Amino acid sequence: MTSKERVLSVLNGQLPDRVPWGEHSIDYNIYEMFLGRDSLNHAKFKETKAYWAGRNKDVALSYMRDTVDLAEYLGMDLLTLSFLPPDDYQAAPMEKIDEMNYRDAAGNLYTVSSITGDLMKNPINTAAFHYDVTYETLEKLLKEARELPPLPADHHVSEFAAINYAVEKLGKTHFLIAPINGIEWPRFGETEEDSWVNLLLEPEKCKMIAEYQYLHTLRGLDRLAASGVDGVLSVGDLGNTTNLAASPELYRKIILPYHKLIYQECKKRGLYVMRHCCGHVWPIIDEIAQYNDAYEGIQEYAGMDILKLKEKVGHKLTLWGGVLHEHIHGGTPDQVRADARRAIEGAGKGGGLILGSSHSLTIGATRENVLAIKQAVNDFGWYR
Repeated sequence: MTSKERVLSVLNGQLPDRVPWGEHSIDYNIYEMFLGRDSLNHAKFKETKAYWAGRNKDVALSYMRDTVDLAEYLGMDLLTLSFLPPDDYQAAPMEKIDEMNYRDAAGNLYTVSSITGDLMKNPINTAAFHYDVTYETLEKLLKEARELPPLPADHHVSEFAAINYAVEKLGKTHFLIAPINGIEWPRFGETEEDSWVNLLLEPEKCKMIAEYQYLHTLRGLDRLAASGVDGVLSVGDLGNTTNLAASPELYRKIILPYHKLIYQECKKRGLYVMRHCCGHVWPIIDEIAQYNDAYEGIQEYAGMDILKLKEKVGHKLTLWGGVLHEHIHGGTPDQVRADARRAIEGAGKGGGLILGSSHSLTIGATRENVLAIKQAVNDFGWYR
């Protein structure tokens, strides 16, 4: 079977020759350690500095070439592709304060994360922040969004360069997906704390924000479908390490109507919907199972045990994961192989499993542990 046939079989409730493998995100260090060359693909602050230097073409080439080459090298079946900025994108360099801190032209402070390597906004002083979030403002934005026509189906624009390249090279043999805004908790406020309070106090405004996001997601679906990808990665985190970030009732009132619509509109266009959602989501797992084809981001450390999920919703939802992110980073190849065996023999019973990390392949993952996933697929990656 081809990789594409393998994933399609799983999503359609059939048993392919072996368990497919794919990841929702892969950082630049993984490309560099296996391909033996510098990479700007998901390269964190290094990628940011490349844009500051006007190296847009170098970034685009890296996303095009590295994604395809790594999938072929490791034997992955499913690829998550990336959009690129438009050709005329210009990123203004920030003022360097020291090796870890920067300031933009508006005076906002940014710090390079010691964990992820991203340049992240540092919300130290929020006195200058102002959000004019009134019903009148939101109604105006929604009216404008509702009147926007769908984007032309022609996908030969610079933003699709990496997607088009992958479809040309691997579209017939591999299962390809691209990200869309899958709507997480729609909020507003001057600080993180304010935004969560407003979710509770102003749910109608937050629902209007969710509709606005949905309309812009819908606007690009025809172009995405025309590009030749097989599905979408509907991105939107809803949980934390212990529970939903807000109540199930708020989810069902504010977000669920648009999750339904996203799923329905994608299916109309022949696109599979793979849901990326970090954190604890047991209170809404039935809704996730009903309005998605697969669920990824299955974090055991947040209480999302893949074997319990198999028992609860495995008959109607493909589970994508099984190898603990923490073991890929801080564990051993034996631990990684044990995770893979547990997922394949348990969550893969009767089908319905795509093997992958419980999060992604990021900075900190070791070569030996990534290869242990590949070896596990080859050694015992058959459905029971």
